[in-house]
Amino acid sequence: MYVRFISRFLSAMAGPRPVVMSGPSGAGKSTLLKKLLKEFDGVFGFSVSHYHYVTREVMQADVAKGEFLENAEFSGNMYGTSKAAVQAVQAKNLICILDIDMQGVKNIKRTDLNPIYVSIQPPSMETLEKRLRDRKTESEESLQKRLHAAKVDMEISKEPGLFDVLIINDDLDLAYGKLKDALLEEIQKVRDTNNS
Repeated sequence: MYVRFISRFLSAMAGPRPVVMSGPSGAGKSTLLKKLLKEFDGVFGFSVSHYHYVTREVMQADVAKGEFLENAEFSGNMYGTSKAAVQAVQAKNLICILDIDMQGVKNIKRTDLNPIYVSIQPPSMETLEKRLRDRKTESEESLQKRLHAAKVDMEISKEPGLFDVLIINDDLDLAYGKLKDALLEEIQKVRDTNNS
């Protein structure tokens, strides 16, 4: 019933196809997104995650009511993407960007959202560990958790058919070019609609 409800809801959604971006912390998603937003100002929007804004009880009740496309728990915090948040972005004729983990990707695969699935991956675990350590924002315990999650993420991302585009972020300009190419058709639709 939950999946059926989401399917009915999403088929009513209008607007450009959303983009689901996934990849481990330190893979370079934020850097690539900043470049995209700078070059294509007024084309993209973000769904607001609910975990900062509601109590655990409210979030659990909303999840039970089927109001979320995906939700997860990480380090004791609940995260989720509500259908209303995605719809609000699409209603403005913006491409909604969802930055979610693998569990979220698999949850969205069971809906009719029909996004473009993009996986951003580091070239190696060694490179990822260096990037995370260079940030100097994590305790060793937190860093080890992120590295373990990244290893799992990198393995799952190889599943055939899970992602439309798999980008290894070894060279920022090349990675950005691949990301832009993958989204160009939707970007053009937004621009055509806004200019007509």
